[in-house]
Parts: sequence; structure tokens; C-alpha cells
Amino acid sequence: MTGETISFVYVTYILSTPQKVFEAITRPDVARRYWGHENVSDWQPGSKWEHVRANDERTVELVGKVIEVSPPSRLVMSWANASQADDPSSYSRVTFDIVEYDDMVRLTVTHDDLVAGSGMANGVSKGWPAVLSSLKSLLETGRGLDVFAKPKAA
Repeated sequence: MTGETISFVYVTYILSTPQKVFEAITRPDVARRYWGHENVSDWQPGSKWEHVRANDERTVELVGKVIEVSPPSRLVMSWANASQADDPSSYSRVTFDIVEYDDMVRLTVTHDDLVAGSGMANGVSKGWPAVLSSLKSLLETGRGLDVFAKPKAA
């Protein structure tokens, strides 16, 4: 990896169980309800994963490999735009740490090895808060948010 790298960390608390949070990340039928994408893999270390748009086109937008999986408490995977999959320097890493916390879950998402100032770093800083807020809403209310919503003009 060339240039300075940065990390993005997001922590949220969800009224749910570790198993349900882990399944929401790894089961395509659940992820599509809050993310608008499906995370597709067999979730074995070394296996590939794809982030597939949940629409008629079924575009593969992100790719990577499963680095570590310890259901329901931890998932680590590499992450790159599908268009840059052949460039090893384009990969970053995402870690989901899921900890039972009384009657809820503390979910910490750490996205690191991001090239400072890159399009991926910029997208991650806007994308994760929306996606994880939608995940929380889905698990707590049964309804995810529109993660593709845009700010209204002032």
C-alpha cells in the first residue's frame, strides 16, 4: 500500500442479539433489507465475498476475501471496488466486532488500510453511518432506512 493510510471506526448499540447482528451482515436476504445490497459468500476463511446490488441488474460493486470469521462475534474481510479488484493496493479491511452488552449488542465496525483522501475513504465516512443506522433500525423496528437518500437542498 502506498501513501498514508487511515482508519474509520463506527460504534453503535443495537437492541438485538449477537447472532441476529451477525446474520444481518452475512445473510443476503437480511442485508438487502437495510443495505440495498447482498453480501454473498460461504463465509469461510479465505473464501471470496461479493457485495451485490439488490436490484434487477445484480451489479457486483465490492469484492474481497474473508480473512477471519468467528460467529457471532467477529468477521474480518478485505474490501475493494470491483473495478479495482486486480490492484492489490486498492484493498482495505473491514472488521465487525459484535459484543453482547446487557440486553443489547455493541457493534464496532473498523474500516482500516484506507488510502487517505481516496474515493474509498470518502465514501466509507459517509456510507458506514447510513448503513449501520439502517441495520439498527431494521433489527429494532423491522424496517431499514433508505441508505440511498440524499440531503434535501437548502
